[in-house]
Amino acid sequence: MLRQITTPVKTCLVFAFLLLNAISFAHAQRRPRRAAPAGTPNEIQVTPYKTTMLANGNDEVLISVKLIDSKGDTVPGAKRLVEFHIKGDARIVKVNNAQGFETLPHTDSTSQANIRGGCQVILRVGRTRGNIIFKATADTLWPGSTEIHTVQPGIAHVVTRDKYVPKRVNGKILGADISFLPELENRGIKFSDKGVPGDAIQLMKAHGFNYIRLRIFNEPANPKGYSPKQGFCDLEHTKQMAKRIKAAGMKFLLDFHYSDYWADPQQQNKPAAWVGEDFTALKKSLYDYTTNVMQQLKAQGTAPDMVQVGNEINHGMVWPEGGINNLDSLAQLIYQGVKAVKAVSPSTVVMLHIALGGQNAEARFFLDNMAKRNVPFDVIGLSYYPKWHGTLTDLKNNMADLSARYKQQVMVAEYSQLKREVNDIAFSVPNGKAVGSFIWEPLSTWEGIFDRSGKANDYLDVVYPEIAKKHLGD
Repeated sequence: MLRQITTPVKTCLVFAFLLLNAISFAHAQRRPRRAAPAGTPNEIQVTPYKTTMLANGNDEVLISVKLIDSKGDTVPGAKRLVEFHIKGDARIVKVNNAQGFETLPHTDSTSQANIRGGCQVILRVGRTRGNIIFKATADTLWPGSTEIHTVQPGIAHVVTRDKYVPKRVNGKILGADISFLPELENRGIKFSDKGVPGDAIQLMKAHGFNYIRLRIFNEPANPKGYSPKQGFCDLEHTKQMAKRIKAAGMKFLLDFHYSDYWADPQQQNKPAAWVGEDFTALKKSLYDYTTNVMQQLKAQGTAPDMVQVGNEINHGMVWPEGGINNLDSLAQLIYQGVKAVKAVSPSTVVMLHIALGGQNAEARFFLDNMAKRNVPFDVIGLSYYPKWHGTLTDLKNNMADLSARYKQQVMVAEYSQLKREVNDIAFSVPNGKAVGSFIWEPLSTWEGIFDRSGKANDYLDVVYPEIAKKHLGD
């Protein structure tokens, strides 16, 4: 899930969470209570083409800035005076497709330009490791922003000298993350299709889905956790959901956040129980926790078919030790998770999940550095939300390039909009590397496959059966 500073998921991303009845919905920016009509500018969309940069004084990034309406469409004829605000060691070196660009008096961190529909900002970072916030504002519009992490990678040290051959996924995946299901059911929502009540998982299977993804938090019932007091998405809830998934004859992906709360490119906070541990103890805690979860799932006959060691970890995980500034430490933490999964269930496929659907340069930076450190894993997973990850062409080109560069298969681990188009790309990755996709929270958020009362709509009755028939042969 993704959210920007103004509130995207994760790095340019956080995933702000908009769920009816106050359920958090990751990946949505805040919108005005009274959105402007379609065709009228409502928000500034900021899409960076990398959010991890080298702190060498020369590295540059292209940031796309667009004026969008309440539907998320660009308004090409709209003209606005936009201010660009920078916090951190960086400066704008060029603005394309804009007029009157100037640095405002008395500051070198705020500038402005007149843009029509959109523009491209070229940002150059300095030599300081840390975080940079880029924000675009204009009168009457919701601002757009992104966070950039600047790093100095250093010399890579391998986590193991063992040679690892990535496992391949058996068959193709048409999956969904429905971790909100127990919360929705607890609120009394009943699911149905054409007036006939049914279990949501069974209904999804009947319409083409074959895989379910669940997120898990360490102690979500903590006061500052994901689900204070109730503990949704903890181990016990996960075990109950895993039984339902397997009983439906579907496969199961487990997504470790390694946090008590949402983990994404803008927040990867370690569990409260691990705070204060030295690095040796931290690695052991991560290994032991992963092992315990896997063992308990295996003991009840529901070992995951696939596991994510971390969620959207292109800026690292288990901060600060596992931050992207500390690539050796990050690689060691990932390795502990991979080792634990394989020790309990050698057949389980391991995914590394990065929130970089259209950001090829940053995806390569992350994966190259994991390869240099010999981190073993099986599948590359990408998040793709157009607002934060570029165009469909960006996604297609990125997946094709990654499939050619690396041994692992490549899939879309999160998406919501553009269902047919995203799946056409995900299932046509070249070099025999296509796996499939997981839609994020389709029971309740964004373009859901059920309405707010639990009734199936055409996404479930028409779109997904078509996708399944086309790509799974069903």
